[in-house]
Amino acid sequence: MAVAARARTAGSKRSKITSGILVNGSLILICILWVIPTLGLLISSVRTRDDINTSGWWQVFPHLEYATTRTIQLTAGLPLDQPIVVSDLGVTISDDQMRAGYKLPDGKQIKWDNRRARTVAVQEQNWTTTANFTLENYSSVLVGQQYTYKTADGVEKTDQGQDLSGAFISTLVVAIPSTVIPILIAACAAYAFAWLRFPGRGLMFALVVALLVVPLQVALIPILKDYTSLGITGTYLSLWLAHTGFGLPLATYLLYNYISTLPREILESAQIDGASQFTTFTRLILPLSIPALASFAIFQFLWVWNDYLVALIFLGSSQGTQVLTMRLANIVGSRGQDWYLLTSGAFISMLLPLAVFFGLQRFFVRGLLAGSVKG
Repeated sequence: MAVAARARTAGSKRSKITSGILVNGSLILICILWVIPTLGLLISSVRTRDDINTSGWWQVFPHLEYATTRTIQLTAGLPLDQPIVVSDLGVTISDDQMRAGYKLPDGKQIKWDNRRARTVAVQEQNWTTTANFTLENYSSVLVGQQYTYKTADGVEKTDQGQDLSGAFISTLVVAIPSTVIPILIAACAAYAFAWLRFPGRGLMFALVVALLVVPLQVALIPILKDYTSLGITGTYLSLWLAHTGFGLPLATYLLYNYISTLPREILESAQIDGASQFTTFTRLILPLSIPALASFAIFQFLWVWNDYLVALIFLGSSQGTQVLTMRLANIVGSRGQDWYLLTSGAFISMLLPLAVFFGLQRFFVRGLLAGSVKG
């Protein structure tokens, strides 16, 4: 019996160790998959235009790269449809091999330096890095500073940067009310569904939960027609109302799960002391519900901040009211070749959501787990 018990204990320990390795390994893998693209975006945002167009962001780290050590002049007019003899190196290769680069037995590589002039480059591998960092991309994106660059044919051009400061403020004007308003309404609704008794309460709550599965896209056109008849299309009010409506079902459901698990004794004590429903809600429910409120605030703020479709339909494409996602989309559309500006603009748009997430993360897990365990 003792031997069997020890065997079970040893098996349990091995199972725990295996589970821990799998869980921690999965978490590390997920973190790496998230961090690498972010690191690439950050590095690309501080690289020069020429470096981005000619090399990958990972080449800022030391790496082996072929560098030309000397050139060999072949015979002028040498036919390229026949084997090419490089007498200086004692090799005979084809034109395709010369285009792709032909490796010699000593580790060197030869390839065309100037195919038209029939010059061949002899290259050797050396450790190098392409770390020419600059903040000009951010200056061009934040304040619309002009920047100068050379095209592939050597022509120097001056272009105007993208001023995203106005779009940043517009996004704040949209995101903050669109986060606060649904939270306040949903908190009132959750309190009513959880603790008040009124006819049709169960049916109304079921309707709210059912709205969670309604796709956002099916409501856009009817709402747009209503906004047009009311004359509020293209205003911030239209976006506040839209995001409030789209966010209310999830907010009500999450807050209900939390508020309904609060101890009944607290509310009964408040009623014995003569507190009204409004006082109980504002003095007890809201302070006790901060974890759930904060967790939903993160969801709603990130959703509104990264929204493009709703803003495009209800706010329009006016330069004065465009949000960040619309301006970034314009950079892609009009300057797809200048994506070094897009990387810096995208990174700027990430900073505030990251600050909100890390500022409220201590409430995040508590808010999500609230109401998940009964008893």
